[in-house]
Amino acid sequence: MTEDLHRERDEAEGVRRPDGSARVVLFLQGPPSDFPRRVADELASLGHKTLRVNLSLADWFVWHDARCVNYRGSLSDWPAFLEDFLVRNAVTDIVFYQDRFPYHSAAVEIARQNGVRAVSYEHGYLRPDWITAELDGMSVRSLFPEDVTAIRAAADGLPPVDMTERFRHPFWLEALHEVLFHLVNTFDVLAFPRFVADKFYHPVAEYLATVPRLLLARRRDRIATILIDDLIESNCPCFVFPLQMQSDYQLRYNAQYAHIADALDEVMASFSAHAHPAAQLIVKLHPMDQGIEPWRKIVRQLARRHGIKRRVHLVDGGHLVTLLKHAAGAVMVNSTTGLHAIKIGCPVKVLGVAVYDLPGLTCQLPLDRFWRTPQAPDPDTYQSVQRLMGHAIQIQGNFYTRDGKAAAAREFAARIAQGAVNEPGCATPPPPRARRARALGIPVTFADEIAARGKTGRWWRAWRD
Repeated sequence: MTEDLHRERDEAEGVRRPDGSARVVLFLQGPPSDFPRRVADELASLGHKTLRVNLSLADWFVWHDARCVNYRGSLSDWPAFLEDFLVRNAVTDIVFYQDRFPYHSAAVEIARQNGVRAVSYEHGYLRPDWITAELDGMSVRSLFPEDVTAIRAAADGLPPVDMTERFRHPFWLEALHEVLFHLVNTFDVLAFPRFVADKFYHPVAEYLATVPRLLLARRRDRIATILIDDLIESNCPCFVFPLQMQSDYQLRYNAQYAHIADALDEVMASFSAHAHPAAQLIVKLHPMDQGIEPWRKIVRQLARRHGIKRRVHLVDGGHLVTLLKHAAGAVMVNSTTGLHAIKIGCPVKVLGVAVYDLPGLTCQLPLDRFWRTPQAPDPDTYQSVQRLMGHAIQIQGNFYTRDGKAAAAREFAARIAQGAVNEPGCATPPPPRARRARALGIPVTFADEIAARGKTGRWWRAWRD
């Protein structure tokens, strides 16, 4: 019965299924692990055909069996190659990690034009041990409903999400996978000379800059913890701005800022003009910040420019959750940290586009009014959002540990096979956030991204002149 319903929906959406049951699933680039191969193996065990296109040397190292072909052409030739590949192999589904990676961004549009379902996945919204799996993409491209009434209706009857942490992985393991994957790709000239890595920083420069930060991490944590304790004991209203990594796709292609320092400039200008004179602004560095951006210099100069030098504090280390529990509010571009802040009752203001930026969860007032009248999240709305996300677009597991990969791969494969990604009630095409994204000047289509790609903000130039 369920299979019949999936088949009827596929026919209505124009999604090809070669014989009514078997799927032909094409995997593109995945995270820096063998996770996509494990998902493919699970699908094969269910009777579905799986294929893979390797784009880089690191792709080849993690997966190079008979199901794989290597693409060594240019990015500009990629759409034509992919369309031909889909037609020749009767592909029904494309699966990929990070929808804003240029090859994957093109794949979303090629898939739509050819009646192929596109499935994107990334680290989970309900971290630490979840992954996200959505049709088409995340953030701007997400099909997750924007209507809170529809979310509540879809969540009614769903059981609570079991948030027991089962698959913790250590930071060093994720970092090791990232470093090895991207360092291998520095040798792409030998086998994949036309591959476009689309990295904001060169991997060698990035990892060399990260080493001193890792060595001094404990010292930074001690200093940050003392500062956090002092700010909490001051009893002044404190607002937190957690910085995202400049290399993050969520920042680069799902927000209106060329550089996150532009967002920080906007936040400080508003804070200076509208926050209570006793209020403090805490700028919290990302725990995985590479150390390339001169944040102390940037924060100091911006604070001096806006006349709030004594009210702005840079925190490099320490426990973010402790800050959020005592904060009057948090401002962020579109980090998933916002969802964790909402969970513990902290008022949140989103500047960019985020799937959780919903009435009842985040402050819908302008930023200038947020400082004086922050709106606390509604617990019932959060529970509805958590239930719908947990059952429709979240999968428990991770990309790095044996048990975490096995559990996530098994569930992910089952959802692909059943056509159950974004189900139940979690697919509302066209993407409901696309209109707001366009109004903010955020790229939505692959053509938009090509026009924006390579753009560097005035801050990137200014601090290096």
